[in-house]
Amino acid sequence: MNAVKNSLATLATVLMAGMAVSASAQTITGAGATFPFPLYSKWADEYKKSTGVSMNYQSIGSGGGIKQIQAKTVDFGATDMPLKAEDLAKDGLVQFPAIIGGVVPVTNLDAVKPGELKLTGTVLADIFLGKVKSWNDKAITDLNPGLKLDGPITVVRRSDGSGTTFLFTDYLSKISPEWKSKVGSGTAVSWPEGVGGKGNEGVAQYVQRIKGSIGYVEYAYAKKNKLDHIAMRNKDGQFVQPDDSSFAAASAGADWKSVPGMGLILTDQAGAKSWPMTGASFILMHTKQDKPENGKQTLRFFEWALKNGQKFAADLDYVALPPATVALIQAEWKKITDASGKAVF
Repeated sequence: MNAVKNSLATLATVLMAGMAVSASAQTITGAGATFPFPLYSKWADEYKKSTGVSMNYQSIGSGGGIKQIQAKTVDFGATDMPLKAEDLAKDGLVQFPAIIGGVVPVTNLDAVKPGELKLTGTVLADIFLGKVKSWNDKAITDLNPGLKLDGPITVVRRSDGSGTTFLFTDYLSKISPEWKSKVGSGTAVSWPEGVGGKGNEGVAQYVQRIKGSIGYVEYAYAKKNKLDHIAMRNKDGQFVQPDDSSFAAASAGADWKSVPGMGLILTDQAGAKSWPMTGASFILMHTKQDKPENGKQTLRFFEWALKNGQKFAADLDYVALPPATVALIQAEWKKITDASGKAVF
């Protein structure tokens, strides 16, 4: 009788342990960039409907996402500033792009329709440097004859570490030597001007409230919050509007194999239809997985997203990755292993 009881107890323990492993694998955790958050949220909803597995993503900014994955507190981190090969190697990380989108300057101006205001990268840099302080400055009015522009400019920028900031400042650094020397590029910079909002959401809210303001957000946030975007002059000298077609044009010639870790930066690309502040959002995972089942579930999620979730990208004004790029990403996944060196997926 005691032997039967012991056997049942052992079986119960094994079943409970199995249920615990299964339960832990039912929620994938990620943190980082706010840039792709609208799409990742949609993917998470649809994936749970399809598989029953949840994906909990914290939209805390690229800087936070990098810190979280370095600390191994999440299954994956997300950043719009790709890490360099030496940083990936130092922290034992694999990196791959998940989606492409665009950063857009947005304004709160009376009597100006969305997309009607035109700016160059040089003028945009001078506004954020604090050199151009009024909407009727000659640098702006010369580009916009016929528009009624007046009043002081209030600059709104990010207060947290942000991949959106990286894309914005990387572009300005390529266009303006003064910006490059005085401010530079990064997820966080020493801003010479402006009020800071946390996340794309925070910047959008400030721009909505402050008349005469200008900020920068990921395009999905501009549309969601009904913010007025501007037209930008691109590398080919053409004024273009931000949308999924101009983001796609900027990424059309992307050679993902040319950069270690697929860390390609897509700002200021050539092409008559290219949006100048286009960028990819990247996923970071540990090469050696302490919890192989979690790593496997995470890669299953992104396999589903790249195969079935791309149809939701266009609805939210992102650009899906082409099949050839997806094949390169899947090759990167083979580097992700358990402690014995066996690929988890």
